[in-house]
Amino acid sequence: MSLHSVFERLAARPWLAAFVFGAASALALPPVYALPVLLLTIPGLLTLLGRAKGWRQAAWIGAWFGFGHQLVGLYWVTHAILTDVAKWFWLVPLAAPGLALPMGLYSILPALVAWRLAPGWPRVLGFAGAWVLAELLRGWAFTGFPWNLMGTAWAFAPLPMQPAALIGAFGLSFFTILLAGLPLLGARRAFGTGGAILAVWMGYGAWRLQGLPPQGTGAQLVLVQGNVRQDLKWDPSHRAAIFQRYVALTSQGAAAAVAEHPEAPVLVVWPETASPFLLAQDPEAIRIATEALPPRGLLLAGTVRAEWGPDGRANALANSLVVLDADGQRHGLYDKSYLVPFGEFMPFGGLLPIRLAAGGMDFSAGPGPSTLPLPGGLPAPGPLICYEVIFPGEVVGAERPGWLLNVTNDAWFGNSAGPYQHLASARMRAVEEGLPMVRAAQTGISAVFDRAGREVARLGLGETGVLRAELPAAGPPTLFGRWGRWIPGGILILSLAVALLLGWRRPSQV
Repeated sequence: MSLHSVFERLAARPWLAAFVFGAASALALPPVYALPVLLLTIPGLLTLLGRAKGWRQAAWIGAWFGFGHQLVGLYWVTHAILTDVAKWFWLVPLAAPGLALPMGLYSILPALVAWRLAPGWPRVLGFAGAWVLAELLRGWAFTGFPWNLMGTAWAFAPLPMQPAALIGAFGLSFFTILLAGLPLLGARRAFGTGGAILAVWMGYGAWRLQGLPPQGTGAQLVLVQGNVRQDLKWDPSHRAAIFQRYVALTSQGAAAAVAEHPEAPVLVVWPETASPFLLAQDPEAIRIATEALPPRGLLLAGTVRAEWGPDGRANALANSLVVLDADGQRHGLYDKSYLVPFGEFMPFGGLLPIRLAAGGMDFSAGPGPSTLPLPGGLPAPGPLICYEVIFPGEVVGAERPGWLLNVTNDAWFGNSAGPYQHLASARMRAVEEGLPMVRAAQTGISAVFDRAGREVARLGLGETGVLRAELPAAGPPTLFGRWGRWIPGGILILSLAVALLLGWRRPSQV
């Protein structure tokens, strides 16, 4: 059976064809990075939209494409249910579709825009611009969830990521969709235009990488990956053993760093909520944790923090990062601001009684991105807890940090695509901001990337140990770092304006 006949059979059922194209397009995302598949799926979708008999059918085609795309891209959310399958077994078949359905609805917008535009350049250009608009909306509405932006399909290597320093991941999404739609313009235009775009794209990447040679600060990083299973993490019978594992790994990694670099300061990082005790407030836990530090060492540790009421009960909780020195003195504290629905707070006023994380109290949100000054003139980090790192243009506060620090607990994702997708987003933020990205993950993947997104070191998924590396130096502020989402916003406005001028079709012409 030829490819043409397969497409014709699918076209007879446009909703099924759209779902298949959407599901296949997710293969372009991490960790598969099968970018060429978009050269089939995006033209296939636009062809279906061109054949749609009305705006309702076009909307359904867009929704089915989005549902398939998000279902394959977000299948890993089921692993969060499996951490307590006895309690949440009934959610197993619902979790991934339940998230993919609302996320997939954002694809209706670019589908309707493409349907109303004439074939050729107007439809391709307008669809690319509207796709980015939908991604921007998805990253903002209902607290936002800009996971798996199409631009992260280039996060497999430093070279193709470099234009993100100018236009961000949203801008990369625009040109990715634009390139994928070019086959609809014919072979000559597709090869000519696509070749020119890729030549400029990769040429800029090579030029930028050459102009930003690897540089270090001298400070030594020790990232501790305790590799604690999520179902054991808050078990009271395992608290002491988990804490001792982190202390022992800290002592081991710090000793190795001092032996190799006796004069260098040592920055030890524990992942999100690594401490099973309230490390910012528990004197005994602080004493034990900091005894493992060298004299010039600092511990930057993820921990839950509580605020106590007059009755001695906790009346507020925060997902925090605390900075402690070798004497147990606190030098900084950061509270997570972007909280996870159904994990750290109950959305919709608790109408859906689903709380996957332990405990019965919502976490309180912090004020937002900030910079934590460190003693001794060390470069100050910009902390990002868990999925705060997935928000382009929202990872740096008013004061530019010297590096970005992402502490996370990806044990929720299991051995799935989730940790790799999360890692790709973190890597993209390094390029966008021109800042090193240091990532400590509970079960992996822990990694260090320099200001250009080059990998300095990595500790794989499911490994227990420490990752040591020199803290890379910051680069100059990037264009995207200065202007943020205004840049992809301008790109989408310009593309939509040109597409509308070239080929807006009146209802009678559709």
